[in-house]
Amino acid sequence: MIKENYEQIKNEVGEDVNIIAVTKYHTVEETLKAYEAGVRHFGENRIEGFIEKRTALPADAEVHFIGTMQSRKVKEVIGDLHYLHSLERESVAKKIEQAGMHVVNCFIQVNISDETSKHGLKPEEVEGFIEKLKAYKYVKVIGLMTMAPNTEDISIIENTFKGLKKLRENIAENYPEVKELSMGMSNDYPIAVRNGATYIRIGSKIMGS
Repeated sequence: MIKENYEQIKNEVGEDVNIIAVTKYHTVEETLKAYEAGVRHFGENRIEGFIEKRTALPADAEVHFIGTMQSRKVKEVIGDLHYLHSLERESVAKKIEQAGMHVVNCFIQVNISDETSKHGLKPEEVEGFIEKLKAYKYVKVIGLMTMAPNTEDISIIENTFKGLKKLRENIAENYPEVKELSMGMSNDYPIAVRNGATYIRIGSKIMGS
């Protein structure tokens, strides 16, 4: 089933979109099945899950950390951390820099929908944050990330993803290297892809519920 699910989404979104299979609710066995099905990008939002899946998966798989990262936890995963989708605090960047192991590709988390329950910078704070991070040798900002509100209203979801795309376009002149958009999950990825998502984070639609 995992293979069919993955193939279907791959055909749907095309080759330019990176599909991250979110395995946080799934066992190592299921995760390895996804690998066998061709998945090479995996997403975990807890440190323990990240370490467990990274240890089990072959070396050519990439495990992305997609949850909120605490600065004191960076040292536990830095050896295997190559993609961080939730950078919003300089304290985390400082810990990556102090470790000095390798470049970490980072997405800045943006709270486009301005929900109090969501993490992320306000859109107007993003440029200043990117500018600050330019001084860091091991932190490479490659894109922006957001999460749409949990709603049935498609126009609200659409506006959230449009907002992130517009923000990227606005900062493109000064920061052309910030070109990726991490947005869209199982329930809303077609809308995200329509609005320029280059990384989508899919749990149940690939792995099952």
